[in-house]
Amino acid sequence: MTLRVGIAGYGRVGKQRHFCLTGMNEVEVVGVFDAQPLNNVCESITLCSSFDELLGLDLDAVFVCTFNDSLAEFTIRALDAGVHVFCEKPPARNTDELSKVLEVEARTGKLLKYGFNHRYHYSVIEAKKIIDSGEMGSLLWMRGVYGKAGSIDYHKNWRNFRRLSGGGILIDQGIHMLDLMMYFSGGEFTKVNSFVTNAFWDIEAEDNAFVVMQNDENVTAMMHSSATQWRHKFLLELCFSEGYINLDGILSGTRSYAPETLIVGRREFEDITYAMGKPRETTTSFENDHSWELEIKEFIDAIVQGGAIKHGTSSDAYASLKLVETIYEHSGFYDE
Repeated sequence: MTLRVGIAGYGRVGKQRHFCLTGMNEVEVVGVFDAQPLNNVCESITLCSSFDELLGLDLDAVFVCTFNDSLAEFTIRALDAGVHVFCEKPPARNTDELSKVLEVEARTGKLLKYGFNHRYHYSVIEAKKIIDSGEMGSLLWMRGVYGKAGSIDYHKNWRNFRRLSGGGILIDQGIHMLDLMMYFSGGEFTKVNSFVTNAFWDIEAEDNAFVVMQNDENVTAMMHSSATQWRHKFLLELCFSEGYINLDGILSGTRSYAPETLIVGRREFEDITYAMGKPRETTTSFENDHSWELEIKEFIDAIVQGGAIKHGTSSDAYASLKLVETIYEHSGFYDE
């Protein structure tokens, strides 16, 4: 069975999705659509002038890689056309838009997966195995930083225009960290305090978000999402009753968040004289990132084999977007 696949939105992300798909025997990319004129696309691929034209190519699945303001609309139209959908994060600009998507998903029964690729990084996969084994005991707290330098033209990026994106650095990048925190803790956060600010950039959206959260199991999480870090940084610390797990760095296309390491510390050989605060640590470094390929493979396998989506489900997407929305509401940053 060869799946006929289309790509809507052919910028950097759409091209990366295309590159990953070309290595899969079960897939043929038959068409692409972008609002801008396209060139340097394989001659065997139809260049579509509209999303409707793309859907008219008898697609089995479509990858929606557009600006955030059309993610929900295109996803709904594709599902209604009987097409399975892989949509980039965030799933929509707000939960009102996403709720309409979920209604159509339930009605059509078509597969819908969202691109939360961080769950497929090898450090995250290994950390989840350790947590699920129970050897680290109960989770006590989490602390995360996800920051980037922005760029000299950061104020011109479409992601900082709220009508297009729904928000700033939090909904763009911080949503990945929020998803991981819920993934590792096994539940949603019911108590939230936040400060969302614009500290430096001349933009209408936020460039920093500071969050303290707690779930019903009294696990407390602190997160800082920043576009004024000046040096790209990814760090997620998880403290357990029997030790800790630190995810320090994460691989990306630019490798500017590298190296990607998993540090595991265990409470052993403690005494009150010299050994307190000096747990045994093991550090594992990862040199390859196949997260994009792995999440696409799960989507394609689910279509071909009739399986279910495990990660990046619509429920996962709704929970993370709802948390982003709650953080915005508690900060008052976007109050009219």
